[in-house]
Amino acid sequence: MSHEEKAIKATYFSIVGNACLAIIKGFAGFFGNSYALIADAIESTTDIFASFLVLFGIKYSNKPADKNHPYGHGRAEPLITFLVVGFLITSATIIAYESIINIQTPHDLPKSWTLFVLGAIIIWKEYSFRLVMKRSVETNSSSLKADAWHHRSDAITSVAAFIGISIALILGNGYESADDWAALFASGFILYNSYLIFRPALGEIMDEHLNDDLIEEIRKVSYQVEGIKDTEKCFIRKAGMKYHVDLHAIVDANISVKEGHDLAHKLKDTLRKEIPELGHVLIHVEPDSYS
Repeated sequence: MSHEEKAIKATYFSIVGNACLAIIKGFAGFFGNSYALIADAIESTTDIFASFLVLFGIKYSNKPADKNHPYGHGRAEPLITFLVVGFLITSATIIAYESIINIQTPHDLPKSWTLFVLGAIIIWKEYSFRLVMKRSVETNSSSLKADAWHHRSDAITSVAAFIGISIALILGNGYESADDWAALFASGFILYNSYLIFRPALGEIMDEHLNDDLIEEIRKVSYQVEGIKDTEKCFIRKAGMKYHVDLHAIVDANISVKEGHDLAHKLKDTLRKEIPELGHVLIHVEPDSYS
């Protein structure tokens, strides 16, 4: 299964899961007198739209290079990640606003059975986070990583709701707003997670140097190619699920231009074979000063 297929499959998993959970949370929150659960439902609803954005981003960013986009369309993925962060910030703002309103408004205690609903949701969302995060690592997808953090933030929101409802039920009258305070706390956590998702995507857009391990792997593979004496500069920029590489390779200064050209192609082919996540590879041949 290709990286794109893995990412798309993980995104469909997120869409279906979030749709089911949004319905369950909404009904449980309404009939169980828990705004924390309704806040959870709001977040899951925004997660559905965010996952559709991720799906679009993955498909578009994997379109092949063309005349107007010689390096492909990979940069669309971090742009989609920015939109996903926007969804997170919007949902956090709505949750915070409604929580403050509900804290000031007298209401009944949450129903005890909502704790069982939340317990199941927490387990499912943590499992979803681990599954989608694993796929994001396998595919080098920043937008899929953002989608995974949606699951983790949802799990934390549910934990906060569980604690708030438990406090309200244990302490009784006068503590009805405990789950509203829990929802308010959860909105702050969602905003914090938004920054954690936004920062790497910004680094990707700005070609930030974050690939020391990959550079080391590229150098090791290069040394295996007969005729390559050493490597010098190595610049990497990430676009979507691919890494584009500019590499300076040192060869014998006495070989012909054609031999140097052939060596560059051999090195390029070897790198792309041994490291499948590499996209465009540019080899600049440097003569060995000691030849």
